[in-house]
Amino acid sequence: MNRGFYTIMAAQFFSSLADNALLFVAISLLTSMNAPASLTPLLKLSFVLFYVLLAAFVGAFADSLPKGRVMFIANLIKISGCALMFFSVHPLLAYAVVGFGAAVYSPAKYGILTELLPPEKLVPANGWIEGLTVMSIILGTVAGGALVSERGGNLLLGLGIPGVETGAEAAMAVVVAVYILAALFNLRIPDTGARYEHQERNPAKLIADFANCSATLWRDKLGQISLAVTTLFWGAGATLQFIVLKWAERSLHMPLDKATNLIGVVAIGVALGAAMAARMIPLRKSLTVIPLGIIMGLVVCIMVFVTSVSLAYPLLALIGFLSGFFVVPMNALLQHRGHVLMSAGHSIAVQNFNENLSILTMLALYAIMITLNLDLDIIIVLFGMSVAGIMYFIGRRHAANQREHDSLALIGEHKH
Repeated sequence: MNRGFYTIMAAQFFSSLADNALLFVAISLLTSMNAPASLTPLLKLSFVLFYVLLAAFVGAFADSLPKGRVMFIANLIKISGCALMFFSVHPLLAYAVVGFGAAVYSPAKYGILTELLPPEKLVPANGWIEGLTVMSIILGTVAGGALVSERGGNLLLGLGIPGVETGAEAAMAVVVAVYILAALFNLRIPDTGARYEHQERNPAKLIADFANCSATLWRDKLGQISLAVTTLFWGAGATLQFIVLKWAERSLHMPLDKATNLIGVVAIGVALGAAMAARMIPLRKSLTVIPLGIIMGLVVCIMVFVTSVSLAYPLLALIGFLSGFFVVPMNALLQHRGHVLMSAGHSIAVQNFNENLSILTMLALYAIMITLNLDLDIIIVLFGMSVAGIMYFIGRRHAANQREHDSLALIGEHKH
């Protein structure tokens, strides 16, 4: 891997670290405002909204400028969203602006990999990106928990940062500093020299082009399976984060600043699974990991029987490990198919649209269940069984595709 790759990794790490820490600062702000419990999952929902709304446009934008510059602009948008929270704008609105920045950032972050590296390095590079993203989730989650804890707030206030009067403001000042660090790394990202022919500016044509790219990826026999798996994974992962926080509070009697450690444990499991998959599963064998998704859904259901912290840690690490192991090969396969069928920026935009639509849908359903006061055990079982069931049907679909492919190959041989 060259130096440019490591600069991208550093920029990605700090930007994602700040995103994750900020989520818990925003949750803490909602708690201090005595907001209803259903608003907490809506935070993440406001964050991913722009991924869905802007999907048709961000791919073209990412391909219209050098990717490093796109990432720098996106980080400036994130900083302005963070600043809004500082000036007492409602956390849901401010976090949505940060999500707007993240939506612009994503196609550039992944698209630059295919410009910088040959196809055979995409699986290890994805392992790196997933591993580092997960590390940033772990550290961001733990840092967010520490920033919103009473001790963390007092420590930061003791530093006497100018213009900072409350613990929440001090926490946000730290997050802004991390975003600025990420932006400085963005400026060091080399220009890969990749240029794409004239990018469309007409919104109607961009939407039509996006719909065409989306249909192409869903029609592709390998693209549809990998896209279905990653779509499910991100929706499930985002919802699981909030289920774990609620479960920690109810079953394990943990406050928010301690419960964030459990999210960190899931993320450590994901990192280990991702690293192992990157080492063991070559691109051509990526579809052999589908059964692990079914097992992961069933393992989630075990959460309803666990009431001790000592059992919670290994269980959550196992859930994380299984998800990390099955998502990395799928991600690499999806990027490879996307790159073969269309440009990098466009294929990542299609992936983001589907994954974030899945996050929006699953979080909205979770928020509705919380509003209806549905028992948490019922929510956990419904969630786990849905994941296992959908993964089972994806596996069946892949087997049917394989049979169709084999019979077509046989017909071809008979003709010759």
